[in-house]
Parts: sequence; structure tokens; C-alpha cells
Amino acid sequence: MAFEDGINQTIVTELILLGFGDLQHLDMALFLLFLVIYIFTMVGNILIIALVLLNPNLHTPMYFFLGNLSCLETFYTSTILPKVLATFLTGEKAISIPACIAQFYFFAALVVTECGLLAMMSYDRYTAISKPLHYATLMNMKACLFMASGSWINGFLSMSVMMYLMTRLTFCGPNEIDHFFCDLTPVARISCSETHTFELMGFIFSTIFTLPPFLLTLTSYMFIIIAILRIPSATGRKKAFSTCSSHLLVVTIYYGTLITVYVLPNTQNIRKLNKVFSVFYTILTPLVNPLIYSLRNREVKEALRKSFGKLIHGIRTHTFKALSLE
Repeated sequence: MAFEDGINQTIVTELILLGFGDLQHLDMALFLLFLVIYIFTMVGNILIIALVLLNPNLHTPMYFFLGNLSCLETFYTSTILPKVLATFLTGEKAISIPACIAQFYFFAALVVTECGLLAMMSYDRYTAISKPLHYATLMNMKACLFMASGSWINGFLSMSVMMYLMTRLTFCGPNEIDHFFCDLTPVARISCSETHTFELMGFIFSTIFTLPPFLLTLTSYMFIIIAILRIPSATGRKKAFSTCSSHLLVVTIYYGTLITVYVLPNTQNIRKLNKVFSVFYTILTPLVNPLIYSLRNREVKEALRKSFGKLIHGIRTHTFKALSLE
């Protein structure tokens, strides 16, 4: 029992994720939809990781960062979607407080890491297009390892502070979180302890780790677009704009929803749309990233074609040998 303001309150040991409670009649349809999204997300990202590792032609800075991004997306989507799928399938919405804290920590750490990786990827493309003569020097493997590892370390170390602050929160009812995963504001809203420090640090970290990478990414793409406009060939400009616009669209949607949820004032209207915004950056972005950043690239298509060709050739050879032995 906890005693607060002269009132006995029971300390709860688990929380209830209400999820998409207003769409309960669509649970099975949503389960199938999210299951398909999860499968395609995992297959797409794991395929990119395998291609980057196994094909020497893809051992370049751009694909090194893409491999890191795909690795992140597999962890990112697995932090949230399995619990959502289990809830749809079984109706079990309870989550223990340690599991809730762990989910928030990995989710938040991976968000910060992704912001860093997206900024590094945009800088890599800016350097390749705007400074081609200095590209090999600026983006050598040592620099790439430093930037990628810095993004990962920064994400997990910085969010350790938020995880510690969350462990200091007390929950004594009501214990229902109006969200489909353990996010900062919904968790803070149901805590019966003082949450000012937790929410303030969340706002500060959100601002520091979202806005600067976003501005760096946006600036890089602006310089990329200027460089593309100088390409004399209309066909070359169209092809470059097609790839660049797709990247910029994904980045804009990702950062736009993040900034709306975590940086803008938490008004009543925005709070109602938080679940919708959250679906974009937690579920849809990991799905489309492999398509936008990798699978549309000529080098990746060629590596994919060669890999499947070798696989089919190996299967045929093995089958032929087995039939010959018979």
C-alpha cells in the first residue's frame, strides 16, 4: 500500500494497454493486417542486411548505413508489434511494469538511433553528390564506423536516463494506458507520483535528439536538390529527383509525426491523434524504408538477382546430383 495526501492507495504491478479499444469489432482484421505488415517488414529488412553482408559490390558507405538502418528496423518493429498482435489474438492487454519500462527504453533508444542514422545517410548522399572528389576521403570506413556507432551509443546511453526516471514512477490506479504501447506521455499520465521531471526531461531529449538531426537531414537534401538541378541531362535530373523525393517524403512523414507527438504542445486535439501519428513512425515507416531506400536501387536489384540466381542454380545442381545417385 502507498500513502499519498492522506489516502491509502494500492500499488499496481501491471498496466493495461487499451490499444485500439474503439475498434474492438475489427480485432481479427487488424490482427491479419498487422501480421502481414510485420512479416513483410522483417523479410524486407533481413533481406537487405543479408544482401549488404554477402555482396562485395554493396560494401560502400551508403549500403553500410542502409544495413544499419535495416538492422535497427527489425529490432524497432519487434519491440512493439508482437505485443500488439498478441493483444489482438488473445485479448490479453496486461503488461507488467518492468516489461513496460523495457519496451519504452528500447523503443525510445531506437528512435534516437534512427534519427542519427537518417542524418548520417543524408550527409553521405550530400557528400557523394556535392563533393564527389572528396567523397572517398570524407566517407572512409573509419568515419562511417564512427558515425554509425555514435548513433547507436548515443541512442541507448541517452535513453538510459529516461528509463531510470521511469523506474522512479509509482502506479496506484487507474492503470489503463490509452495507447497500443508504453509511450512517455500516456505512461506519465496514469502515474500517481510526481512526473514533472520525467516529462520535462522527455521534452528536452525529444527536442535535442529530433530537431537537430531533422534540420541536418533537411539541409542535406536541400543541397542535394540544388546539385540535381545543375545536372544538364533532363533524364538524369528526373531519375535523381525520383529517388531523392521518395527519401525526403519518408523522412518528412517520420519526423513530422515524431515532432507532432513529442515536441509540440500536448493539446487535446493532438492527444486524440497520437495513436494515428504513432502508427506512422512505429509500424509504417519500418515497412516502407527497405522499399524506398534499398529495393528500388539498381545495385540492390542486381545483387538480389544474382543471389537468387545462385540459389536457384545451387538447388538445381543439388537436385541433379541427387537424381544421378538414384
